[in-house]
Amino acid sequence: MEKVILTADRPTGNLHIGHYIGSIQSRVDLQNQGDFDRMYIMIADAQALTDNAGNVKKVRENILNVALDYLSCGIDPEKCCVFIQSQVPALTEMTFYFMNLVTLSRLKRNPTVKEEIKLRGFEESIPVGFLTYPISQTADITAFGTTLVPVGEDQKPMIEQAREIVRTFNSMYGETLVMPEAMIPKIKSQARLVGTDGKNKMSKSLGNCIFLSDEPEVIKSKIMNMYTDPNHIHINDPGQIEGNAVFEYLDAFVKKDSFEKYLPEYKNLDELKTHYKKGGLGDVKIKLFLNNIIQELLKPIREKRKELEKNPEQVYKILFKGSDQANLEAEKTLKKMKQAMGIDYRSDIF
Repeated sequence: MEKVILTADRPTGNLHIGHYIGSIQSRVDLQNQGDFDRMYIMIADAQALTDNAGNVKKVRENILNVALDYLSCGIDPEKCCVFIQSQVPALTEMTFYFMNLVTLSRLKRNPTVKEEIKLRGFEESIPVGFLTYPISQTADITAFGTTLVPVGEDQKPMIEQAREIVRTFNSMYGETLVMPEAMIPKIKSQARLVGTDGKNKMSKSLGNCIFLSDEPEVIKSKIMNMYTDPNHIHINDPGQIEGNAVFEYLDAFVKKDSFEKYLPEYKNLDELKTHYKKGGLGDVKIKLFLNNIIQELLKPIREKRKELEKNPEQVYKILFKGSDQANLEAEKTLKKMKQAMGIDYRSDIF
């Protein structure tokens, strides 16, 4: 069996460093390792419309923004298929057939959907498209014979729902669809990077993000205002590491040579943490250290993005080529599904 990966992002804004450490960095590593037969990266515009139906312009404009972020971070369209969800019509038809295999009560029990509904304040006014987006995601996953889906812990229920649908379809119509597996990051900080407020997951809607395209002065301002330990008022006060956003970011982004470059009086992160917990180390110092690390990370990404912005037509060409390629593959899966279901009428007659 082929090894196939599918990942995706909703185009509702520029991507941030939570996306980078949680998925984009690993995507670049995976594409360069060449351990997989095929790799798909989807810009999920149709899914974004489930709660942005009245703001199509926002979704449309951010397709380019997401693509620019992908390419500037090192995603290579020669090594993986980058495509736009709505430009693959086969996905919509697959979703329609899968809808018959899931009950309304099961959708409402999905923990991820329940949390997203609460976050958006839908209450009883839930758009049907939003409630059923786990079914749409199942189509996205199964269309390409996906074997692994890189997701955070909070998205595991979505993969489990997809597995249930695949299991039901194969049980009813014969072994047709590939059973996907969730690929969970091993490092906690990569699975769920907290926002700069130190309270919530990094989210565009909550305004607690550092974007990949942020300018240096914006990055520094956000870092210097980050949440640390509210009880660490004076330098000599003992500091708390747990729940301290700055140290969570250091856990995620510090490199072997970071201390040698920017804080040579410390050998490693453990030594820095010990000093902070004991007292005698101020928040400003650790924030400036983190700022240097993040600035080093984002500078080449930002510069490459600015070059790509000069030729948006070329970026769209990449997306449309990938979408055509993705649709050909999805059509193959759709045809197999219809044959298994006994509704591929033309081939039965002619």
